[in-house]
Amino acid sequence: MKGIFLTLFVGLLLFCGLYCMRRAKTVNEFFLGGRTVGPWLSAFAFGTTYFSAVIFIGYAGKVGFGFGLSTLWVVVGNTLVGSLLAWLVLAKRTREMTIKLNVMTMPQFLAARYQSPGLKVFAAMVIFIFMIPYSASVFMGLSYLFERVFDIPYTYAAIAMGLLTAMYLVTGGYRAVAITDVVQGTVMIFGVGVLLYYIVGSPQVGGLASGFAKLAAIDHKLVEPVGPPGWLPLASLVILTSLGTWGLPQMVQKFYAIKDEASIKPATIVATVFALVITTGAYFTGSLTRLFFDKVPVDPATGSPNPDLIIPQIMMNNLPEWGVTLLLLLVLSASMSTLASLVLVSSSAVSMDLLQSLFPKLTERQKVAHMRILCALFIALSVALTMAKPAIILSLMAISWGTVAGAFLAPYLFGLFWPGATAKGAWIASLTGLSIPLIAAYFIKLDPGMLPTAGSAAMLVPLLVLPVISMVTEKLPGKHLEQIFGIGTTSKILVKNKKVEQV
Repeated sequence: MKGIFLTLFVGLLLFCGLYCMRRAKTVNEFFLGGRTVGPWLSAFAFGTTYFSAVIFIGYAGKVGFGFGLSTLWVVVGNTLVGSLLAWLVLAKRTREMTIKLNVMTMPQFLAARYQSPGLKVFAAMVIFIFMIPYSASVFMGLSYLFERVFDIPYTYAAIAMGLLTAMYLVTGGYRAVAITDVVQGTVMIFGVGVLLYYIVGSPQVGGLASGFAKLAAIDHKLVEPVGPPGWLPLASLVILTSLGTWGLPQMVQKFYAIKDEASIKPATIVATVFALVITTGAYFTGSLTRLFFDKVPVDPATGSPNPDLIIPQIMMNNLPEWGVTLLLLLVLSASMSTLASLVLVSSSAVSMDLLQSLFPKLTERQKVAHMRILCALFIALSVALTMAKPAIILSLMAISWGTVAGAFLAPYLFGLFWPGATAKGAWIASLTGLSIPLIAAYFIKLDPGMLPTAGSAAMLVPLLVLPVISMVTEKLPGKHLEQIFGIGTTSKILVKNKKVEQV
């Protein structure tokens, strides 16, 4: 049964890639689906990119084992901040401004908004370098699951997932990803329902009331509003996983591609409901893991405790074969979409933001060919890192997520809404966001307990740095600001700061 469902799923991905190949002949079509993607496709693309194997295999197990029911604060943050507010605040403005500036990527937006070509090169390098460990963390989660469910060796599973991602993404581009996301998202929703049904009804839990009582008997703090590790680690996890979507290029891309303003409201509702369902299933399951394990399971390959094995072992021991198969497709669905978006955004950082600047006379066909080649290269590098098993998934996820979001959140957010943001302010904020998690990771030796705090600081500190630096540095030309923000922008800024250029 498992083999049949998996074969059908893989066949669907490949069919979508080949079907969309004929419509992906220009860079705009390949990368953004021609900016004609409807609300349902956009919403599911956002949600399935947001939640990957990492949430079910790495985060849910480890965080839930440590925090207990207070893990559900992450559900609140991901739903309200990571999805609802992200759409309400960013979607309309992002679509309007990227069309006005004629840009398709985060590096292009930053360069055009701040009139700084160097910022485009810097942003492209950050994306390509730090998205590789993020992508590797997703491959690692999938490989662990395939190893447990199918008895497929970790290495073979990683290679197979890399080849599958390459085949359907390289052929069809963003539209293929968006179409398959609806199917994948539907599988995820049904899978979460099945997971909760069997976990809550298992003998270890025995229903909600019984499960809560058993948790309290183990440690009363597991059922309190703040779990045993304390409020700072919990708040850091909520900020890292919720605010991060506001600055991650693969998430922001969904706002570029949506077809019109009317599509934003329904997409916002669908994306928010999807986030609530998926996060509740993952983190509520994680919060009950103490009822299944007295201590973190040991990885037979290394002989060391590995929290990434908690959820796979619970699934194998408590779900029927068809349920395990559905959950496998759930994690596979979440991961394939995330991987596709990561690869697409990362390859564009080199092909669209670097190569096309160096070789402006390339034809559309050559540009798309370069993007496809770079997609394959990025996947190969990610799989190579996956083979090395450099750290547990939570560490890889936290450092890459925090670094990329920290580098872009402040320049992107202020760039959308505040005419007073300057190029130097954007540069210093980006460098600050980039430096904090890297410096912290060096001093704390990749301690997974501290990395979320470092990642959260990388997002929050630049939000203070950028306006302070912008207040005391040279403003952008008035004509440029008028073009972006509309007539009257310059005169309004002049009242607050006489250094602004008079138009």
